[in-house]
Amino acid sequence: MATKTRILILTADAGFGHRSAANAIEAALKQTHGDECEAEIVNALDHRLVPSFLRDSQSDYDKISKQMPDLYRFGYTASDSSVPTAIFESALTVMLLPALRDIVRQIQPQAVVTTYPLYQAPLVAMNTLSRRSIPVLTVVTDLATVHRIWFNEYVDACLVPTQTVQLLAVEAGVPRDRVEITGLPVSPKIAADTRSPADVRRELGWRTDMTTALAVGSKRVSGMVDVLRALNHSALPLQLIAVAGGDDAAYEQLQSMDWHAAAHVYNFVQNMPDLMRAADCVICKAGGLIVTESLARGLPLILIDVIPGQETGNAEVVTQGGAGALASTPVDALETLFDWLQDGGRLLAERAESARRLGRPRAAFDVADRAWQAAVRGPTDPPGRLDAERSKLRELLQTFDVRWE
Repeated sequence: MATKTRILILTADAGFGHRSAANAIEAALKQTHGDECEAEIVNALDHRLVPSFLRDSQSDYDKISKQMPDLYRFGYTASDSSVPTAIFESALTVMLLPALRDIVRQIQPQAVVTTYPLYQAPLVAMNTLSRRSIPVLTVVTDLATVHRIWFNEYVDACLVPTQTVQLLAVEAGVPRDRVEITGLPVSPKIAADTRSPADVRRELGWRTDMTTALAVGSKRVSGMVDVLRALNHSALPLQLIAVAGGDDAAYEQLQSMDWHAAAHVYNFVQNMPDLMRAADCVICKAGGLIVTESLARGLPLILIDVIPGQETGNAEVVTQGGAGALASTPVDALETLFDWLQDGGRLLAERAESARRLGRPRAAFDVADRAWQAAVRGPTDPPGRLDAERSKLRELLQTFDVRWE
């Protein structure tokens, strides 16, 4: 039996987007090269050799971004330039190189795809030191406002969701011929599902004769319950679908609500593609994953929460592209839906058409194709220009007593 081509997909669990993009790429690889390819997803931050404070940063992201947004905004902005990024990359190399080297030795991949930005510098360092360059492909998971740490000039490909991010990558020093617009990978089920919304609603036990708004929350989302409470008392001809996303407190509030509108309440679901297929619009935060999936479905968005920094750009993509609106208060959300439903839903249809124009439902397949091509090409000898970098890396690792041989 022929040996399968191995592709390592590195991710992290700081938010849902990085892991979901990795899952989408893996699923696309299985569909297109299942008999020839062995794709494995690994969260390198969970490795035993990673310092505990860096491993814990995945959960700290939630706390800081929600409870201390001003501090999060300051840290994001202050570090988003060349000098702080270079210092940060050196620190990441020291902290993550042992873990990544161990993972690569165990899996022996022909190519590495990363949906998380902190792994690039250590991976490039590993290639430089080993004199055997495994192709590294970065998949950027933010739509517009992207931190400089995402961009490394030595990766083999930087796969970006929009032209805005393509320009940022080139400005940061990534060679233009290595930056490609693929879109942000979403579940291949989105592109494959041709069922009508009415059919899916029937399968789910929902009403088929009403405009349906899907509200998606999580522990990171503020204000969803208040928005739904306002819509519940609005008398608008709406069916409301609420997904708490694992936020138990919000789920309990939604369950105990006296619903006047047609409504269905869920906590954590595994069939989000089905729910989105059955909806007419989405109420959510401006996270890269939910925004991208909604656009891929052609669903207009009402954005009720925006984390300063990377999500600001996501919101701009939606609003400037005519695919949705910001709603900082429940009244804003109510007014938006009232406007969208006037004249037989004319504005809702226009926003849906704009969403379809912006969406890229086959992005996962495009990324999988690039990863497969890189894996077939396989490891190469690093370019000679990295000789000087090799000496610097040796000195850095020796300073911090990090073994690299």
